[in-house]
Amino acid sequence: MLFRQAVGTAAGAALLLLLAPSAVALSGSSEEVTVNPTGTVAADGTVTLSGTYRCAGASGPVFVSSSVSQGDPRVNQGIGGTTALCDGAEHAWSNSAKPTPGSLKAGAAHVQATLMELSPTGLPLPTFHAVRDQDVTLVQG
Repeated sequence: MLFRQAVGTAAGAALLLLLAPSAVALSGSSEEVTVNPTGTVAADGTVTLSGTYRCAGASGPVFVSSSVSQGDPRVNQGIGGTTALCDGAEHAWSNSAKPTPGSLKAGAAHVQATLMELSPTGLPLPTFHAVRDQDVTLVQG
């Protein structure tokens, strides 16, 4: 249950980033998150996005969250959250979710991936390590 709460908090923090990006300072410049140029939409509507990340020096739990928009850029669909290992090495990430039926289809889309840490003490406040906005192509898969 704690994992679900942490992922929910990570998704909420990612939403905060979407709503107020100017209020969020990112950590070091050697930390990054990338998004692969192609994502998939399965026959059952499940969307999968992926990429890589690199971070170091985290003291709390870290997550890679992702969202996708298609058509109206103001409407984003959350596509999961993956725990991250901040050891300075590059790692792959992949998130999958089944968004609102019929809301996403094969074609051009926009993805935002966020590498975010939750403070280990007190309120789980987010620290953003890296953010990537990228246009992608969703393919039927």
